[in-house]
Amino acid sequence: MKAVDRFAPSVQARFVQPWQQKHFEKTRYGKRIAAYENAYAGRRCFIVANGPSLRAEDLDLLQDRGEVTFAMNRIYKLFDQTRWRPTFYVCEDELIAGGQQAEINAIPAKAKFIPIELNWYHNVRIEAADYFHLNYREEERYPFSFSTDAAHQLDCRGTVTFTCMQLASYMGFSELYLLGVDHNYQRTIDINGNVVVDPNAKDYFCEGYDADIKDIVVHDMGNNTRAYLDAKAYCAAAGGKVAIYNATRGGKLEVFPRVDFDALFTK
Repeated sequence: MKAVDRFAPSVQARFVQPWQQKHFEKTRYGKRIAAYENAYAGRRCFIVANGPSLRAEDLDLLQDRGEVTFAMNRIYKLFDQTRWRPTFYVCEDELIAGGQQAEINAIPAKAKFIPIELNWYHNVRIEAADYFHLNYREEERYPFSFSTDAAHQLDCRGTVTFTCMQLASYMGFSELYLLGVDHNYQRTIDINGNVVVDPNAKDYFCEGYDADIKDIVVHDMGNNTRAYLDAKAYCAAAGGKVAIYNATRGGKLEVFPRVDFDALFTK
């Protein structure tokens, strides 16, 4: 009788993957994530989103000052305008990662964080990726959603910026500065569930950023706002261990205290 391959797809999906999701910190992937815990204790970092307010010259400044940065999704579309390259890269969207694996592989980041679920269910293969378990189950979030153990799981809230916040906090950063988080798009869902259309709004830092998916995506800003409120609640519960500031030039995100980006470099 031929031995059954214990890693056959059906067995993997039925037994191995559920166990790994429940005990991710015990897997080789979780152990790699655990190596980042408090590795940057007491330092500050910048979480760079892709809003229209993002400036190439600001990124050059971050590069020149040696700041640690997290970037996401299609940030590589700005690389032809700046010397800056991100320290860490994060993507959790199968619509982006599934079609731009070559572009993501070419990003010269120190580490690239990708949900293991994209590998399992969407055949996303990112070279030397640090895979993490992305928890989609809302019932497991109490008293608020903000994972403190990235080696075990990160909570999915529909915005990769929130995922970057959880990673940065786990890595020990005490000050997180948001840049390019405009929190506004042409087509959005507000906090009351209403679809809002603003024809004058610009979605991203360049035209054609999401030309392949813009007709099937409506940004749920109500959900994003609730996620950011949870991040703010975590900061309060952590007793000053970590603080999040919004250094975006303009935009509509008012959950976190505003700081002037330029003033961060005047000392």
